[in-house]
Amino acid sequence: MQIAEVITKNDRKEFLNLPKILYRDDPNWVCMLDSELEGIFDPSVNRTFSRGEAIRWILRDEKGTVIGRIAAFYDNQRSSAYKQKTGGIGFFEVINSREAAFTLFDTAREWLASKGMEAMDGPVNFGENDSNWGLLVDGFMQQGYGMPYNMKYYRELFEAYGFENYYEQYSYHRDVRGPDGKIVEFPPRIMKIAEWLSKRPGYEFRHFEMKDRQKFYNDFVEVYNSAWSVFKEDFTPVGTEVLETTFRKAKPIIDQELIWFAYHNGKPVAFFILFPDLNQIIKPFRGKLNLLNILRFVWAKANHKMTRIRGLVGGVHPSYQNNGVESAIFHNLYRKLKFKPWYKELELSWVGDFNPKMIAIYEALGGKRAKTHITFRYMFDREKEFIRYKDEMALHGKPETSPGNAV
Repeated sequence: MQIAEVITKNDRKEFLNLPKILYRDDPNWVCMLDSELEGIFDPSVNRTFSRGEAIRWILRDEKGTVIGRIAAFYDNQRSSAYKQKTGGIGFFEVINSREAAFTLFDTAREWLASKGMEAMDGPVNFGENDSNWGLLVDGFMQQGYGMPYNMKYYRELFEAYGFENYYEQYSYHRDVRGPDGKIVEFPPRIMKIAEWLSKRPGYEFRHFEMKDRQKFYNDFVEVYNSAWSVFKEDFTPVGTEVLETTFRKAKPIIDQELIWFAYHNGKPVAFFILFPDLNQIIKPFRGKLNLLNILRFVWAKANHKMTRIRGLVGGVHPSYQNNGVESAIFHNLYRKLKFKPWYKELELSWVGDFNPKMIAIYEALGGKRAKTHITFRYMFDREKEFIRYKDEMALHGKPETSPGNAV
């Protein structure tokens, strides 16, 4: 076997093509758009390069056939938040071979160690954790856009190498409509709380409007940074440019009435962002966004082929947590969904096992756990104590719940 850094145009092509070969007979796999994946490794596109580095490799067998790939990266701001400096690996694909997998893991570990890292998490993203984060271990169905899908045998390869379960990530599903096409209401208790809060003086609920997008970007940043700074050890404050970039890329699929903000006396206190599931359209594209596929996309969108919506990220200001504002947001969302009969299913993803109260909210909303991903950690010093994320939180006195899901 021979491992080589991805440098040339042909190297990049082989990196992109490997999963298309591995999953060619898997009806559940959806190919990530080539341009999106390449953007992750482009410093002019991915702002994370301002805080770190990324590298990727392909592995060939004795005949020169590509049998594996992996990327390694570190974000100085994120890595320094841990007890030991921790980098990441991701975009891992390999044939069912321990030798091949271990060669990839060894290469990534050695590079990260040379950069001063003492541990590595994987599979994760070089960027935000709302996409390409975690190893799928349960729920091998077609994933929502941004949620990873992988071979079942990958878990054995990670664990055999010595990776340990740092935290689990759960995705919850609930029907928006029943077999008769009628809207499936929330449980009565949730509806009662939502209606009570909606009528309280000073509360207002608004859905996103593109014409006022700068206001909503600012409101998102205010809530997000206030909420997550008290919860995450590796929290990185965001600016409006993050949301601007996300919404610019997602503009073709954004449904303004799926994105909600809550206000109290004019102050933003909560938000929840949902997008239609692009994977339902791009599955046959095999990563290519050429003219033909663009036309296919336009047709599919116009004919409402996106029937699933995914809860991408939510947040509640610390002063307003546990008062029912989340229920009220979903109550307002469902009032709009009554007039959008093409939406059939809601996915709430992801929420960590370290966040029991958010899990309780999803279950109270009628969500059923459908998928589990695991974020693994490998300690370079094999004698050093491994501590799961939720135990780290307890040691640092962090709250037992987060202000939202995912990011």
